[in-house]
Amino acid sequence: MSGKIDAVDLRFKYRGQGEDTPFILDGVNLSVQEGEFVAVLGRNGCGKSTLAKQFCALLLPSGGHVYIDGIDTADEENIEKIHRIVGMIFQNPDNQIVSSIVEEDVAFGPENLNLPPNEIKERVEEALNIVEMAGYHQHATHKLSGGQKQRIAIAGIIAMRPKCIVLDEPTSMLDPKGRAEVMRTIRKLNEEVGITIVLITHYMDEAASAGRVVVMEEGKILLDGKPKEVFSQVELLKSVHLAVPQVTELAYRLRKAGVDLPCDITDVDECAEALAGLLRS
Repeated sequence: MSGKIDAVDLRFKYRGQGEDTPFILDGVNLSVQEGEFVAVLGRNGCGKSTLAKQFCALLLPSGGHVYIDGIDTADEENIEKIHRIVGMIFQNPDNQIVSSIVEEDVAFGPENLNLPPNEIKERVEEALNIVEMAGYHQHATHKLSGGQKQRIAIAGIIAMRPKCIVLDEPTSMLDPKGRAEVMRTIRKLNEEVGITIVLITHYMDEAASAGRVVVMEEGKILLDGKPKEVFSQVELLKSVHLAVPQVTELAYRLRKAGVDLPCDITDVDECAEALAGLLRS
């Protein structure tokens, strides 16, 4: 399985915008490798959702290139092939569900691929098992919780067997329980199924669970590294109006108060262990 994404000097603005209008994406160079879990952060208007749509060829570059497994998105003949490689999940699950019955909704994509009925059934079973919704085949989609709806939307994408899934703030409309359900599913897709994940989020704790964090500001990449590397730069993140995980903020404030804590804490257990070590010493 692949699912590699390469943005090369990517620039974008909408047609009709004047020459004086800033690019929404302005010279982005970014590679997402096969099997990575990359979280993309940034304040509203920084270009992160536009970048997600570029990765799915829902928007095409105004300049530069986006390659999906080496395929140039700018070539219209490649669009159908790209949509089979990369699936996308949006904020509102209600906008992605096309059927009133769970099984029919998950089967919608494979049916449009003109697959044999037996293979469609197999893909639906597999997808529902992966998102931990087995047994919900005949449930009415409108009676599901927000988290369950989002997992069904993800199952519909999984049934297409993509190599990469791009998720644009998929938990922003969910309660904490729904958020936890969806994030557990996303991690499972990456760790157990091997699907490349690009997660657009404004929740810092979600980003901290990724393998890599990319921070955008004004259409450019500001930071790119492992969560510990990125979130250790608290002052820089605050300067662009971004928060850090709560436990990182706690460690930052304690450190400013003179407590000798590491500057790269992103996990509650890690923080507790560090504080316990200080108390023991």
